[in-house]
Amino acid sequence: MAHINRRYIDKHWSVSVIRGVLATAFGFTAMFGVMTNLELVIAVVSVFMLFMGIVDSISALYASTKKHGWINSVIDALIDVSAAMALLFFARNDLVMSLIIIAGYTFISGIIDILHGFLSTVDPTDRFIKVLVGVLGCVMGFVILNAGEFEVMTFIRFFGAYMLVVGATSMIYGVHNRAQNIEDKTARSEAAKKTSKKSTKKRKK
Repeated sequence: MAHINRRYIDKHWSVSVIRGVLATAFGFTAMFGVMTNLELVIAVVSVFMLFMGIVDSISALYASTKKHGWINSVIDALIDVSAAMALLFFARNDLVMSLIIIAGYTFISGIIDILHGFLSTVDPTDRFIKVLVGVLGCVMGFVILNAGEFEVMTFIRFFGAYMLVVGATSMIYGVHNRAQNIEDKTARSEAAKKTSKKSTKKRKK
């Protein structure tokens, strides 16, 4: 039987697709929208992070019923919600604090993606996607942190560009794993049919 060895993060391809859609929508808004007001920028970024946290929390609750893989979603949800709360309650109209929080969120998300890539995936394509977006997150976190001399719109576009990449790679990751899960189910089904036929022949004998 052609068995594809998968862990939790690969099984829940729909979560990656939803995260990808959210990240792409935000990234597009940040890149091409006109948000020069810092308070508006913080509100939009915070809402986006909260939505991402909600998606990851729902994923963690579902995964906990299966008793495997929930820790990945819990970590992602904690990072998203913590960053959103920090922006809402500590940054407000403080540009420097906003930069530090967003840069920190981007950098930590990058580190987590790299760890997910090496610890939670076995497929070379999945690992490449996770590690690639993780490295980019680390680089963009450093860039955003040093963007304080620019206007608000400039550093939010850096973050938006990163989110566009996250969105695209998340959707590719999700679609790729959906195809692999279908392949795995088909292989299992064919193997079960063969086993059933062999059992039937033995009984007839």
